[in-house]
Amino acid sequence: MRTLMNVLWFIFGGWISGSLWVLAGCIFAITIVGLPWVPAAFRMAGFSYFPFGKLVVDRDDGPASLVLNVLWLVFAGWWLALHHLVLAVALAVTIIGLPFAWQHVKLALLSLTPVGKAVIEV
Repeated sequence: MRTLMNVLWFIFGGWISGSLWVLAGCIFAITIVGLPWVPAAFRMAGFSYFPFGKLVVDRDDGPASLVLNVLWLVFAGWWLALHHLVLAVALAVTIIGLPFAWQHVKLALLSLTPVGKAVIEV
């Protein structure tokens, strides 16, 4: 079931969400200042491409993660979260789209503070 949900997710919009995470990571990689955010962005891109059967857990709650998350929120997190919330509302209109809408809500919350998180298989 997880594989089917991931395939449907990817076909019907997961590729857009994952690509936006990759785009954010690439934009930050262009600058030397943005390099600390690149691993988190690419980690979340992989999660956003295929989210079913995976769980995001806190990995590091140090002061560096806090500072990087605040800066991420200001420069990239809000528009990624907005993207996920818009898609969640559109998917929640149908009963079939509810599991996908829930994944977008989780991704929207994650979009706000991705640094210091790890993706694990469930």
